[in-house]
Amino acid sequence: MLTWSMLCFPLLGAVAGVLAGLLGIGGGLVLVTALVWLLPLYGVPQDAAMHAALATALASIILTGLSSARAHHLRRSVLWRTVAWMVPGVMLGGWIGSWLAVLLDGDVLRYCVVGYCAVVGTQLLLSRTPPPGGDAVVPTGVGLSGAGVGIGALSSIVGIGGGGMTMPLLVWLGVSPVRAVGTSSACGIFIAFAAAAGYALQAPADVLPGVSWGYVYLPGAIGIALASVIAAPWGTRLAHAISGAALKRVFAVFLYCVGASLLFL
Repeated sequence: MLTWSMLCFPLLGAVAGVLAGLLGIGGGLVLVTALVWLLPLYGVPQDAAMHAALATALASIILTGLSSARAHHLRRSVLWRTVAWMVPGVMLGGWIGSWLAVLLDGDVLRYCVVGYCAVVGTQLLLSRTPPPGGDAVVPTGVGLSGAGVGIGALSSIVGIGGGGMTMPLLVWLGVSPVRAVGTSSACGIFIAFAAAAGYALQAPADVLPGVSWGYVYLPGAIGIALASVIAAPWGTRLAHAISGAALKRVFAVFLYCVGASLLFL
């Protein structure tokens, strides 16, 4: 079993890391889908698998987001003033969302993820591409903090770092897609931290076997995180090599594929 985990969790982490850098999402949706299938092999009860997958994915996204945000920062594609306005809201929302998710049935959470993928994928395909000059747009204000509460809460329920909502919001406000990706990566660190802590501290006692913290399966979270940190800069390079319109289309197709795969669980 140790050999299996050493192979599977780092492999998932590598995929998540590339997606974090490319799309600003921390690979959470891929991780959740894979972990729902994988965790029961490690003794996680089937009725707790969805919650454990969400919590474990979010915990791993903390380090993934740090690596991705650092890589984007070095390329000057993180709008830190925008991040500062969003952080209070996304952290509050992340905690509230994890509290609500602990109360929900696993199948309800699964369909929440499917619906999220369909809605955001469609929104990205239909949204306008910002005109030249988007690099100068730096959204700020209390409205971003308010939006952050909703983004954090929904991100916690579907197991992501919030890029699927933060990126479209920033693009709609006129930010260039590559900077929207970098900024959403930074925001995702705070969402993942608050949400993972919520899943850990608000879970029923002894809900998972083995080395775990609440709903967070620690061997999975650590194995995924270590590999994703190494892989995230590769995704960042891809993001800067792809045009804004193409980046949005890649993101949308990715969301459709992940949502469809969850329907067969």
